[in-house]
Amino acid sequence: MKIVNVVLNNFLNDSRVLKTSNSLLRLGNEVSVVALHDDKLKENELILGVKVHRMKLITKSWLKYKPIQIMKLFEFVIRFIFQYRNVDIIHCNDLGGLFIGVCTKVTKPKLILVYDSHEFAINQLPYQSKISIWFLKVVENFLIKYAQKVINVSVSISNEYSRLYNISKPSVVLNCPHFSLLPKRNLFRENLGIRTNQTIFLYQGKLSKERNIEMLIEAFSEQKSDKNVLVCMGYGPLEKFIQEKALQNTTIYFHSAVKPNLLLNFTNSADYGIIFYEDSCLNHRYCLPNKLFEYFMAGLPVLTSNLTEMKKLVETEEVGIVAEENTSEGFRKALQASLKQNYIATQQNVFIARKKYCWEEQEKILKEIYDTL
Repeated sequence: MKIVNVVLNNFLNDSRVLKTSNSLLRLGNEVSVVALHDDKLKENELILGVKVHRMKLITKSWLKYKPIQIMKLFEFVIRFIFQYRNVDIIHCNDLGGLFIGVCTKVTKPKLILVYDSHEFAINQLPYQSKISIWFLKVVENFLIKYAQKVINVSVSISNEYSRLYNISKPSVVLNCPHFSLLPKRNLFRENLGIRTNQTIFLYQGKLSKERNIEMLIEAFSEQKSDKNVLVCMGYGPLEKFIQEKALQNTTIYFHSAVKPNLLLNFTNSADYGIIFYEDSCLNHRYCLPNKLFEYFMAGLPVLTSNLTEMKKLVETEEVGIVAEENTSEGFRKALQASLKQNYIATQQNVFIARKKYCWEEQEKILKEIYDTL
């Protein structure tokens, strides 16, 4: 089948779309990715055998006011319809991708749409307004009826989609990395000068306020010794803040983001992985973020906030500690509890878990979905 994987980003670091496309290619399909063009990126290229077309828009350089953003979207839709309406399936990533798919289906009713929602689409922003949630729910409720298959990234989100939109329970394809067995590295100790007798707690990913990074830094800054240290690796609005705190504290370190193909080499240089999101939107409450599975693949026990899906997975697999409360005090208690765990036994559970939570297992689910089409 001819499949187009459409996504409204520049497809520079979208590992899920790349893994999905590559899996569909291995299953014998003709697969393309259509994304947005950005400066310094190629308009057309081949990535791991997948054709990538970053669509250039005349409106790209126009101002970013909402009415103009809508014009940009419609330019993308029109160009997409003219070039890709003759494919068999559109794999629509997130709500914007579904909108493009539905517009295209209007011109070709036999077109098959697969809606792959990477987030809880209607409430993915912290402290989002009720009006915004209501509007997105109305839009998604209308568009989702045109999708032959719906994919979510956690069981809780799948259950909510089924309840909200009165549809069959969507399939769950977790955002896991490919299975790999990497030798233990010490890149953080080598690059940052961390001693071998210090325990490294790693936060990797977007450095933004809703990830509770300021609270993590506060907790590590107040420690009486430097036995336990925090490494924040990534990019985002809080980079300078973290760098300043790293200069002031011997327990705080900053490492810039690394290329995706090098990520796990750095991840497995830590001892524990941290995910401590706020319970500030349903997307956080029900999430199973890819960094959780990256920690598993790197062999790291985890320390997480008390959120529905992460709590269930961590406690079921016995791969770390879940905080009792999503507060500074709750984190401090979880930090101490993690150090009292039998590290070797917990890490053995992580080694078992990563065999289940890898892309090779998720690809089997993806194959089942496409076999029904």
